[in-house]
Amino acid sequence: MATEKAYKILAMQEGISNNNAKSMIDRGLVYVGNKKVVIARGELNADTKFRVIKVERAKVLFENDDILVVDKPTYVNSDELERQFKPAVLLHRLDRETSGVLMLVKNEEFREKAIKEFRKDNVYKEYIAWVEGIMSEPIEVDKGITTQKKNNKAFSNVSPKGKPARSEFFPDIVSANKTKIKCVIHHGRTHQIRVHLRYIDHPIVGDEQYGGRRAKRVMLHAHKVRLLGMEFVSPEPKEFIHFQ
Repeated sequence: MATEKAYKILAMQEGISNNNAKSMIDRGLVYVGNKKVVIARGELNADTKFRVIKVERAKVLFENDDILVVDKPTYVNSDELERQFKPAVLLHRLDRETSGVLMLVKNEEFREKAIKEFRKDNVYKEYIAWVEGIMSEPIEVDKGITTQKKNNKAFSNVSPKGKPARSEFFPDIVSANKTKIKCVIHHGRTHQIRVHLRYIDHPIVGDEQYGGRRAKRVMLHAHKVRLLGMEFVSPEPKEFIHFQ
């Protein structure tokens, strides 16, 4: 049986460029049956049929003269939404597989005011996550975080030499050997929730980088943000509600 690189087979199947096919695999959008294709250059049978997940469009949650708030879909980079909603610029970022409230600002005066609120830890940030194992009571993690970047990819660790980071975790629903939790974070370091949950042996389902089992996505959603007297809420995704 003839073999070919996965991205080339996908490009032929979907009638797209090789670069687009690679990008779709790298985003985690491509499956064979129920198994995610993770290596774009991996060799597969030339007649392999792929299943491609459709990426949702970002919805606008709120807009005024200062700020634009969107409901970021999973599998989309924050930078892509910045390009889509020009000339607004990102106030913060969400990881590619994290969905939910993403804020962009429209003028420098408001951006500076908002950044001061972030620095003072005056911004309320609440997430929903499904984690491995049974979390039976609230847990607070107050541990510094360091971040290294390699090949354009960030990886963070708990470290006494790290920047201050505090996360609060509140269990909501226990199902089988996993728990749906509410996360409230302070400071907001790179991968803070993911790293702190791994540190307490409750990695996020789907977060293979930090010890979670493979799933269709990283089960982390930015649910609610309060900033300068405004509150923005992104509804809990259907796949979180029906994950039990």
